[in-house]
Amino acid sequence: MSERWARAMLATYRFAGAAAFPFVGGYVAFRVSKGKEDRARRHERYGKASRPRPEGPLVWVHAASVGETMAVIGMIEHFLANGINVVLTTGTVTSATVAEERLGDRIIHQYVPLDLKPAVSRFLDHWQPDLAIMAESEIWPMTILELGIRRVPQVLVNGRMSDRSFARWQRRPSVAEALFENLAHVVAQSELDGERFRQLGARPVTVSGNLKVDTDLPPADPAALAGLQRAIGSRKTWAALSTHPGEEKIAADVHCMVRKRHPDLLTIIVPRHPERAAALKEEFAARGLKVAARSAEDPITADTDILLGDTIGEMGLYLRLTEIAFVGRSLVGEGGQNPLEPAMLGTAILAGTNIQNFRDAYRRLTESGAAKLVRDAQMLAGAVNFLLKNDEMRKAMIAAGERTVLEMSGALERTLAALEPFIHPLIVESRLRRGEGANP
Repeated sequence: MSERWARAMLATYRFAGAAAFPFVGGYVAFRVSKGKEDRARRHERYGKASRPRPEGPLVWVHAASVGETMAVIGMIEHFLANGINVVLTTGTVTSATVAEERLGDRIIHQYVPLDLKPAVSRFLDHWQPDLAIMAESEIWPMTILELGIRRVPQVLVNGRMSDRSFARWQRRPSVAEALFENLAHVVAQSELDGERFRQLGARPVTVSGNLKVDTDLPPADPAALAGLQRAIGSRKTWAALSTHPGEEKIAADVHCMVRKRHPDLLTIIVPRHPERAAALKEEFAARGLKVAARSAEDPITADTDILLGDTIGEMGLYLRLTEIAFVGRSLVGEGGQNPLEPAMLGTAILAGTNIQNFRDAYRRLTESGAAKLVRDAQMLAGAVNFLLKNDEMRKAMIAAGERTVLEMSGALERTLAALEPFIHPLIVESRLRRGEGANP
């Protein structure tokens, strides 16, 4: 595929996006109806700003969802401490909630514009960022091209390249190079991710480790935690976290199997998408399982089988209720979910084998003995039963997880070092505007 053909293909993408723009209202309306868009702020998806641009240097940070948002908070705090304005875009309602809770009005939150030229151009014309920072695997062709035309430096941080994405880009190497050459720097999570970005034409590429290791522990409301702990008492617990369709059935199967040996067992199930909770509650009830839904503040009684974690932003609460955590999207679905928060909060970690998106983290955790991988429901039930019976092994896995997370720390410091050439001029400009002089 020639360079000329690749650029023609990207030009076609640009034209098709502009032509389709008048018809995307139905798509956004559908997402609103599913609770995936904020009805009152849906205009932001078309690039229409809901806030004025502040004076002075401004960095645009984009984080797709909750995990990515949590990962960039430390970096954003550094920018704010140095007088740099931040516009943070996210793509989900839940991540907007996290941004509000953790950063408040110190930043400007907007929903990310659709990757169509009219929306992206409108967004960039208003905000005029001095630097654009994208997190993890957010590669949007129109956004990258429009930033490139405006000569806005673009940096990908906590960069991750899944097996599927890498294979897809390899089939179009000229297109990949035409896009990735616009990136001023890629800060990758692992050596494998870094090498993949290099093969696709990104320069320069450095490796930082995973920013998610350097985040604060997910919080929990002390009163809510104490109340749940009192209700659970001395019962044995395990949790299935960030589950995807099909994994809740597996968790219920495991509960029924393990309950034969541990009659007082309480299973905590936290679906990745809480809007599925009502259907799940009906499904569990049809099997004769008694469910307490967290959103309804249902009481946990002696005969409660399942605590259904159908709330947003309470993962820290659920993790503090158990010492055994299965991390979802790994038995059904593909790619896995982040195992670092369970390790940070003192749980023995179990997961399926489909963990490509967090390969490096799982490699470190399994090598240290902090995590074990299972193939199916039967194997998961055996692992849960074993850890419930063996306090010594469970404690050893928990300690290994805490050690591994400590060893993996430092990604934020390395990321800020890579960003320093882009951030330093903005810090100088901010200080001069405040009449402080260029030096600290």
